Amino acid sequence: MNLNQVTISSKDLEISVAFYKLLGLQLIVDALPRYARFTCPDGEATFSIHQKINMQSSDNTTVYFEDDNLKDLVLN
Repeated sequence: MNLNQVTISSKDLEISVAFYKLLGLQLIVDALPRYARFTCPDGEATFSIHQKINMQSSDNTTVYFEDDNLKDLVLN
């Protein structure tokens, strides 16, 4: 199984993008003010931020995994 991407929510993407660029992430999708996506300096996973004005404490992060044999992974 591979970690494909993690997506978080933010009320202000411009501030969030600036912060993650300072950490060394490389911006690969710039769809401000609604969406941004980064690659990390190492590995293949990506990190995304989407705008969510009315955030709830329970729905701010999504993690995406991928596997070539998902059926076998889930059923075994």
